[in-house]
Amino acid sequence: MGLLSDPNRRQVLTNLLTRMNTPLCFLCYVAGITWFMGLAFEPFILRMYTSENAMGSTMVDENFVYGDRALSYAREFSAHRKKAGEMPVEWLVKTMTGLGLETHVQTFSRTLPFPDEIRERYMVKGSNVYGILRASRAASTESIVLSTPVGIKLNSQAAGLLLALASYFRGQIYWAKDIIFLFNEHDMIGMEAWLEAYHDVNVTEINSSVMQGRAGAIQAAITIEISSDVVTSFDISVEGLNGQLPNLDLVNLFTSFCQKNGVLCTIQGKLPRMDGETLEGYIHSLNTMMLMVLKQGSGKSQGDHGLFLRYHIEAVTIRGINSFQQYKFDMVTVGKVFEGIVRKLNNLLERLHQSYFFYLLPSLSRFVSIGYYMPAFIFLILILLLKALDLWIKLSKVPVCPQDCVVENVRPGFLSIVTPIFICHIMGLALYYVPLLCQGTATDHFPVSETEAVVLTSIAIYVAGLALPHNTQSVLPIEVSACGWMTLKLISVLYLALLLGCITLINFSLGFILAVTLIPAAALAQPAPHKMFNALFLILMSPATVLLLCIYLYHELAEYPITLLECWQLFLQAVAESILDHHLYSSIVYPFIVFFIYPCWLLLWNVVFWN
Repeated sequence: MGLLSDPNRRQVLTNLLTRMNTPLCFLCYVAGITWFMGLAFEPFILRMYTSENAMGSTMVDENFVYGDRALSYAREFSAHRKKAGEMPVEWLVKTMTGLGLETHVQTFSRTLPFPDEIRERYMVKGSNVYGILRASRAASTESIVLSTPVGIKLNSQAAGLLLALASYFRGQIYWAKDIIFLFNEHDMIGMEAWLEAYHDVNVTEINSSVMQGRAGAIQAAITIEISSDVVTSFDISVEGLNGQLPNLDLVNLFTSFCQKNGVLCTIQGKLPRMDGETLEGYIHSLNTMMLMVLKQGSGKSQGDHGLFLRYHIEAVTIRGINSFQQYKFDMVTVGKVFEGIVRKLNNLLERLHQSYFFYLLPSLSRFVSIGYYMPAFIFLILILLLKALDLWIKLSKVPVCPQDCVVENVRPGFLSIVTPIFICHIMGLALYYVPLLCQGTATDHFPVSETEAVVLTSIAIYVAGLALPHNTQSVLPIEVSACGWMTLKLISVLYLALLLGCITLINFSLGFILAVTLIPAAALAQPAPHKMFNALFLILMSPATVLLLCIYLYHELAEYPITLLECWQLFLQAVAESILDHHLYSSIVYPFIVFFIYPCWLLLWNVVFWN
């Protein structure tokens, strides 16, 4: 405390912070990136382990032998679906009722805010069929869900497997939880309709029929996607809506039963490697972890399981892959894997809670917990705090400005600071509301579809924001201080630090991506002496450019390289899907960007062009 109370020592400390501010910020940025890159090196991180005692062993005997029956059901399902042109609701009801399940049908409809041209839908109408196998050894207080989307995706084999599992499970007497076999149409829209009706809520304006039958509180859910009679590997998806992740024990359970039955399991489509301590193994783990960061950062659910997570239901999506020809597994082996998973979930005495909910996965044998990856973000956010402290020290000195500043004009006026802040946020509101409100007008006057109108209007408003805020200084009759940019930058830096800190607690990947790109731009933003360089760098680090770069990087890491034109088309598609995801499933990424990140970036743009 003596260091701060002594004026002379305090002056020495403030001079040191001001003089060493740029080197300290540079060191923090390098430390944050280096720390994050080191998380993929296996000796530095933890091995996978199971925390839940009821799931700590795979000692259950899997006796599933209905592989041929699963294929037969799959062929029948495919034939009836082709004949009906949609999900064969009547055939499913008849078949599931014949298996002894309590079968129900739920209808739903949803009008999209604008047409989904990728899936060719606007007025969505469909049905969900589900059957309940009541527990024979307990009251209907808890349940497990096995689901498969059968509307758009060709999951005939997954549907056949679910029916075969229902037939087999019906003859067993050890079930302590109800088991729900769910066939949902129109992928996530159907799943959202079913979950809202099951929990008797309506948060996304989906119109659905009253649910006629319910089981107990859902403890866990497994979504299965299989489109081939032969499975060579299983790939697990964990990224849910808004970056939510399931309990890590559920991932461990999947891995354990795959290993027990000799089935190859992957994550992010990457084959497992045993040389994690070598350079090749490190690069492989880093690619896998980066793919997870990019997927989680998008806030988009990577399967139907992501909608369960918002209801505090642990869930994953498991996809059967038919690509690695040296490995082949029939439906008997596949059925045994899911039988083992369901039987272990049946043994749970309470919800999964002992293991991690915040983690990154460089492989299925190692994980990075929140305590390991948060220091990387802390190093980056420290840059903003150092810059804010530097600006505060400079503003507290007299004179604040260089010698050519007028003394009576040193302190910025209230309106000169509040006006750009207000206008920047008005631009965010316009970016959110105007594209949807004006889509009809755009299609009437221009040869574009509704989707193109929404996306192109969003881009036009985004670009228009570059011209509007800093021109307010010359248009409005307000007194502008030559050094007012310091005050505005101080507010912008603290605002950005608050935003990044909040979103990182919800979705680390999104917060880290924004921190890596926006923090250097915020630290360098100033009107002189390199205004054009700072402006160009700020554009390169803008939210739209970052999205474009992330799309390109994702395809490079996934080993599906794309051209610049294809990247631009995927960018336009990503913008449309982010708006749809927000309105259909209440994704928070799009409103967070347009309401907060984009206005904050415009404030930095205003700093660079301060007159």
